[in-house]
Amino acid sequence: MTTARRWQVTGRVQGVGFRAFVMELARNEGVVGYVRNLADGGVETVAAGDSQSMNRVEQGLRKGPPLARVETLIVEDVNTVDLPSDFVVRSSEMSR
Repeated sequence: MTTARRWQVTGRVQGVGFRAFVMELARNEGVVGYVRNLADGGVETVAAGDSQSMNRVEQGLRKGPPLARVETLIVEDVNTVDLPSDFVVRSSEMSR
């Protein structure tokens, strides 16, 4: 059964290799979706995959790469509509 989630991570998560970390983690777990920087300094990840793989991705997001400092992780279930067929890094969200 496929699970789809959106995670929003805050803390020191930009400029520390967070997106590359998430892309490698997600691809290793075989999930599809994307990661991108947000204008507020956070990082958003939207992904879909089997529940065990998604749980492992979430565990990785809670820790992040060595230079990151994850302060909060907001999790919400989403629909799988409009996800890429692989896992990609998307352009940053435009500043508001």
